Amino acid sequence: MKILVTGGTGYIGSHTVVELQQKGYEVIIVDNLSNSDINVLSNIEKITGIRPEFEEFDLIDPKRTSEFFKKHNDIKAIIHFAAYKAVGESVENPLMYYGNNLYSLVNILKGMKESGIENFVFSSSCTVYGQPDELPVSEKAPIKKAMSPYGNTKQISEEIITDTINSNSQQLNAILLRYFNPIGANETALIGELPLGVPNNLMPFITQTVIGLREQLKVFGDDYQTPDGTAIRDYIHVVDLAKAHVVAVERLVADKCLKKPEIFNLGTGNGYSVLEVINSFEKVTGEKLNYKIVGRRPGDITKVWANPEFAEKVLGWKAEKGIDEMTFSAWEWEKAIAKNK
Repeated sequence: MKILVTGGTGYIGSHTVVELQQKGYEVIIVDNLSNSDINVLSNIEKITGIRPEFEEFDLIDPKRTSEFFKKHNDIKAIIHFAAYKAVGESVENPLMYYGNNLYSLVNILKGMKESGIENFVFSSSCTVYGQPDELPVSEKAPIKKAMSPYGNTKQISEEIITDTINSNSQQLNAILLRYFNPIGANETALIGELPLGVPNNLMPFITQTVIGLREQLKVFGDDYQTPDGTAIRDYIHVVDLAKAHVVAVERLVADKCLKKPEIFNLGTGNGYSVLEVINSFEKVTGEKLNYKIVGRRPGDITKVWANPEFAEKVLGWKAEKGIDEMTFSAWEWEKAIAKNK
């Protein structure tokens, strides 16, 4: 059974490819390598023994995307990761985010219609909830005005998928996975988070600072209404997250979706502050992090963590790895990068 993974050489995508292959799925990746490295393919092969099929092009190109779907009409399901994802960058350059994240989705849905592909897993985000009124956040929480263009592209993308389903213009079964903050790396330390340029996410900035690539970590704000003043997030191990995508594909293929689309929050149900993540890292690695407190960053919310009960009940999926395992695996990955340079 062939599964298309867009953005499959990226952070979450590559871990999902590994989990799919280990479950016996045939995987084809489409990626433009704008924020990933072609060597990820070789490292996936080292882990699974299988090199996934790969095509390099940009999904915002309608002609190239249409040609791809005409060529690959045997795809059973699609997992769509390919998107820009940095909150701060989206505030600075909103048109880049709207152009990339929305056009690519529309082109994929058109290609699915042309090729008769019905099953679609969308990589969404807890950003669609904004700053929730109640915690933990369930799937019934209201969608609030997005606090960044990135978050807005996720909201609009979900609306595009839902509208496509409701239009009856094509048969489409979709699962929208709203996940929280993935960190960590595969236990082999062969794949992990590898941002090109300056990291926008907390964990790679921590590891790059300790390894000597960055001078200092900036902690954005210590005046939030939280116990230690720093923002709180639900951090989830990327391998747990990847496994959820496999379960979602299996549910689609088995035609078990009861609603169109189905929506699931993917998190641990625990919130950790920025300082708690730093403390975990220092504890499990024995390393000391150079950081300083600075002003808040535009687009950031105060605190959010998931209520994962619905995903556990319906998907039979539950996050298994704790914060110490996440931070330790991220450090092992950073050391592996340094060793292989």
